[in-house]
Amino acid sequence: MRSYQPDLTPPWKRSAPVPEVPAEPDLVVEEVATGFCGAVIRCEKTAQGPTVTLEDRFGKHRVFPMEPRGFLLEGKVVTLVRPAPGGPVRPTRTASGSVAVPQARARVARAGRIYVEGRHDAELVERVWGDDLRVEGVVVEYLEGVDDLPAIVGEFGPGPDARLGVLVDHLVPGSKESRIAARVTGDHVLVVGHPYIDVWEAVKPSSVGIDAWPVVPRGQDWKTGVCRALGWPENTGAAWQHILSKVRSYKDLEPQLLGRVEELIDFVTLVD
Repeated sequence: MRSYQPDLTPPWKRSAPVPEVPAEPDLVVEEVATGFCGAVIRCEKTAQGPTVTLEDRFGKHRVFPMEPRGFLLEGKVVTLVRPAPGGPVRPTRTASGSVAVPQARARVARAGRIYVEGRHDAELVERVWGDDLRVEGVVVEYLEGVDDLPAIVGEFGPGPDARLGVLVDHLVPGSKESRIAARVTGDHVLVVGHPYIDVWEAVKPSSVGIDAWPVVPRGQDWKTGVCRALGWPENTGAAWQHILSKVRSYKDLEPQLLGRVEELIDFVTLVD
């Protein structure tokens, strides 16, 4: 009969057990050794053991072994395991890639605001970040252009408890937009932008089913020119609804827009 062998390892050197978490699709984890963060795409059996494929928010894929204590979930060490066949898949992320808060109630609106240039910008932000904005109590309004931004900022009266974030189209050095942004940026006002002529271009062409966004000659209305070049009816409202319908999550948007919107959300929710 085999005799009992006590564990003589000091308690402070023993590894504490960690939760085992099924690697369900869309679960977002961080691999501890590399810091790579992404959503679970699939699990596979290999000769070396089970692996998990993660996709980060820029669409990059990486494969990792499912080793014990190999991942962080919301900052806590976990062991990923293969999900049970046919098991329930729980929604874990919002369209923006943030942790979903089941049955979360909208927070009372903050005094701070995010302004975007136009209605299409506002609808796109709502499409991807709407859940996050409601949880944080952030309201998004649109300006219909940035020419009157200095007066709007002055009337708003930003301060420590009422920060203002502004998203501007085609914010590139030397542009009219960049000069206006420089006039209003301050401790409680943050103006950021993307390089695209219009927010339509911030939607990945592959998500819309086209090879690339057309180059429209200067002097033409850009949206009408896009419709004409793509052979769409020259109804920009209908074209936008078609584009918007193809956006299901942050994965359908270009990184240059993703980073800027998240920067604004962080800024207006910052507490001095």
